[in-house]
Amino acid sequence: MAENRNNILDRYTPGARLNHWINAILMICLVLSGMSLFHPSLFFLSDLFGGGVWTRIIHPWIGLLAMLSFLGLFIRFVRFNLWTRDDTAWMRNIKHVLAADEARVPEAGKYNAGQKLVFWFMCVLTILLLFSGLALWDSQFGHLTTIEQKRLAAVVHSLSAVILISVVIVHVYAAIWVRGTIRGMTRGSVTGGWAWRHHRKWLREEVDKPHKPA
Repeated sequence: MAENRNNILDRYTPGARLNHWINAILMICLVLSGMSLFHPSLFFLSDLFGGGVWTRIIHPWIGLLAMLSFLGLFIRFVRFNLWTRDDTAWMRNIKHVLAADEARVPEAGKYNAGQKLVFWFMCVLTILLLFSGLALWDSQFGHLTTIEQKRLAAVVHSLSAVILISVVIVHVYAAIWVRGTIRGMTRGSVTGGWAWRHHRKWLREEVDKPHKPA
């Protein structure tokens, strides 16, 4: 069935989508290589990267690339993720969101409170992973840290990775659960009906100005 273009809104530019999917691919590689180093039972995953030695070598480099790509996402989207009083009220009424009754919560802008929490969790966890990972990167920074610092960094790195994986799972599940959301990051556009139901404040802003997707 042909789409009515008058009912379609641009949500993400090609650059934003490319940035997102590059980050997603790097994160998958980072998780798989990190899991292979986390526990002997998962060591078989290192075969995806050429074996244990190569996995240990390239894991931190993948991490740096992932951090740089996430920085690009941060710069693009941070202004849309600043917390407001409406977000606090949205969280207090999240039971209505889960019941698919979003008319009973404050209108959401480009991102609702749940999406903003995911964004800021990712920011904090990314920073923790970066600095704890650098402390564990012996070939480059081993001389700058003590054994005690490395042990602490290993704990922080592992816990942060587990929490980040959980946050990403929630992020992916929510995108699948809210029908029409994935289209925004694959095709760059959403329907007016989707925007009216889930991001009504953003829709009002879009119809009142020349359209410039982020």
